Amino acid sequence: MFDIGFAELLIIAVVGLVVLGPDKLPIAARTVGLWVGKARRTLGGIQSEISEELRLDEMKRQVAMQKDELDKELNEMRQPFNEALGEDSPLANSVTTPPESSQPTEQSSTVKAAAKEQEKPKTDD
Repeated sequence: MFDIGFAELLIIAVVGLVVLGPDKLPIAARTVGLWVGKARRTLGGIQSEISEELRLDEMKRQVAMQKDELDKELNEMRQPFNEALGEDSPLANSVTTPPESSQPTEQSSTVKAAAKEQEKPKTDD
């Protein structure tokens, strides 16, 4: 963390002994040691978080590249079918544009309507 050699450490100890005195120097050294320990733990945590974020970014990039490759291969596989069906065919358009999963389909709305119909109590008058 700090690039301090033995000579620098000895000079700091002598200055601390002169400034603080022999009775306060051990307490000050212990306090400084605790601060250095906290700083190292904090920096270690930050470093591990940064490493994790970099790893996740790399994974996202790889997934995006693989998705692009798969999309390219899928389009290459669709090409002969589209040519065989012709551009004006509704089947060709359905092959090139997959249905959106966020929009409800006719079948799902029919199933929902049937379920609601079954939930209604039958009354015979």
